[in-house]
Amino acid sequence: MMKLKRGLTLGKFAPFHKGHQLLIETAISEMDEVVVIIYDAPNETEVPLTVRSDWIKTLYPEVKVIEAWDGPTEVGDTREIQKKHEDYILHTLDISNVSAFYSSEFYGRHMSLALCAKNRPVDPDRKQVNISASKIRERPFKYRKYIDPYVYKDLITNIVFLGAPCTGKTTISKQMAEEYHTEWMPEYGREYWEKNQKNRRLTIKQLEHIAINHLEKEKKKILKADNYLFTDTNAMTTFMFSLYYHGKASPLLHELASEASSRYDLVFLCDVDIPYDDTWDRSGDVKRKTFQKQIITDLNNRTLSYFLLYGNLEERIETVKTILSNHKKYKTASMHSNSFKRKE
Repeated sequence: MMKLKRGLTLGKFAPFHKGHQLLIETAISEMDEVVVIIYDAPNETEVPLTVRSDWIKTLYPEVKVIEAWDGPTEVGDTREIQKKHEDYILHTLDISNVSAFYSSEFYGRHMSLALCAKNRPVDPDRKQVNISASKIRERPFKYRKYIDPYVYKDLITNIVFLGAPCTGKTTISKQMAEEYHTEWMPEYGREYWEKNQKNRRLTIKQLEHIAINHLEKEKKKILKADNYLFTDTNAMTTFMFSLYYHGKASPLLHELASEASSRYDLVFLCDVDIPYDDTWDRSGDVKRKTFQKQIITDLNNRTLSYFLLYGNLEERIETVKTILSNHKKYKTASMHSNSFKRKE
């Protein structure tokens, strides 16, 4: 019986980029089994270990991923540091029977010796993929061509603005994108409604179409975004319109609204305390206030935290800026949503 060829590589993958992909794909092409050890790295990245691990598991499901939560954090080419990493791999994780150790870093030499494995350097001079994780951390948008879309979306803070019609969602989304030099996702439902409504109504099937297509457009927008994507409404709004006009929602709308409730890093609810613009495509200020109450109830039922935006447009925009200045995508913001709720 032929001996199983097992390849091993390790790293922080903060973030996971095409150089890492070349490393893993080379190992896959040469080995029967590939093991990837991924370290916790709180001093280098705010992206949690579980998120970085998921990148590799999703893009390379055939690879075995080991999350090294308690791995050594020291970095350097001293014998003391080398031994800490070797002891962790050999004894704490009990890794053995490795045929080849894959790396593009200096530690490939000593780690392969400790494992009694072949040292297999992959593109150590960065001639095939000329990028480093540190460069990407400094400016993900600039180097996004080196990042798989599945990874890049997790580096963007996705922000959604909800609320009844005529509460400033579109104006705020667009202006925030202009000020932060990034993308915004317009409300697809409004565009579709203007072209396809009959007696100012849409069918449930048409509302499903809106929810699906808004999400697809949003997924494309986030890949062009720089740090932030500002999104004008989502499937939860479409779901609420279905309830409002038809008294029910389809299973698909329920599913899409549920998925949307966990998609965003920040949720802003625009209040109804600004003047109502009574154009032909709207249903009146009284219905706007009723719809707003229903939206709030839905958010509360989903136990979804949100920031309430009130006052004039300039005040709302300043509130958003203040919250963004204190927000970290993978860390709890220093302010809580109730800090910005109206003081009655």
